[in-house]
Amino acid sequence: MLSRWEIQEGRRMLVIASTNGTVGIAESMRVLRRGGSAMDAVEAGIRLVESNADDHTVGFGGLPNLRGEVELDASLMDGRTLQAGAVGAVKHYEHAISLARKVMEELPHVMLVGSGAERFAREMGFPEKALLTPEAERVWREVFEDKVPSVYGERAEYLDSLRRFARLAADPERPNETVNFIAMDGHGHLATGVSTSGWAWKYPGRLGDSPVIGAGNYADTRYGAAACTGRGEMAMRLCTAHSVVMYLKMGMGLIQAGTEAIQDLASLVDPYFGRVSIVAMDAQGNHAAFSNAPDTTYVYLTDTMDTYVEVPRIHVASGAEGRSM
Repeated sequence: MLSRWEIQEGRRMLVIASTNGTVGIAESMRVLRRGGSAMDAVEAGIRLVESNADDHTVGFGGLPNLRGEVELDASLMDGRTLQAGAVGAVKHYEHAISLARKVMEELPHVMLVGSGAERFAREMGFPEKALLTPEAERVWREVFEDKVPSVYGERAEYLDSLRRFARLAADPERPNETVNFIAMDGHGHLATGVSTSGWAWKYPGRLGDSPVIGAGNYADTRYGAAACTGRGEMAMRLCTAHSVVMYLKMGMGLIQAGTEAIQDLASLVDPYFGRVSIVAMDAQGNHAAFSNAPDTTYVYLTDTMDTYVEVPRIHVASGAEGRSM
């Protein structure tokens, strides 16, 4: 028998988010109550997370790559039209989610990355901002003082040969989080948004699932929506967010669809096999969340509630290490 928190019965206007979305979920609901679209709500909520310097996994204050540079990825998708926008490896611009929306609205493309995305941000009038905070820089320096071979001392030659240090990106003590938002507006339309600074100490230019439509983010108002956090490379290989929505289209219930998507992870051969978590909503506004790690949570807020509620995700065993080689 399902516990009372495992699937939440639908409401007409609704926002769900990964737990680090608490700083933005009330603003998302305010947008919906004022008659805004699900897309407007998702963007508004994520922008506040991107500005939260205490969150070292998203936007301003995010932990940097191996070179000490903060690179941001984001995407959003309109479940009504199936339009989407995404950006990746963006430096110097805080609100990657808004830039992703501009890609969707202003260009005949879905994704821009790196210098092209930054050029587009300038053209759109986005203000530049130093994204590396003193706290994030301190953590980065401590890691490299501890783990970079002493032969390099105070020199920076190691920065020209980063491949040998890329395994630091799998450091289990450092977050590989993301923020996920899914909203249902007053018309019953769905939208999803995802934003992240990616894995701490990643190889420069690395993209995870967050900017990849179908991998970390997918919405179709006819069936449902899903978004992912955790080890993005795993979600990319299985198109995890799209899988949830496809399972819903096939007729599975929300619990079965999310469980199946997590169980799919067990088929992966991956020496870095790690946590993947999902938030999901069906076309009726029922919502749930799933993870292959225990003791994880998500938050939700409806138009009849005064504040959000934090509830457990469903823990789904997917094989602790994936398949061996």
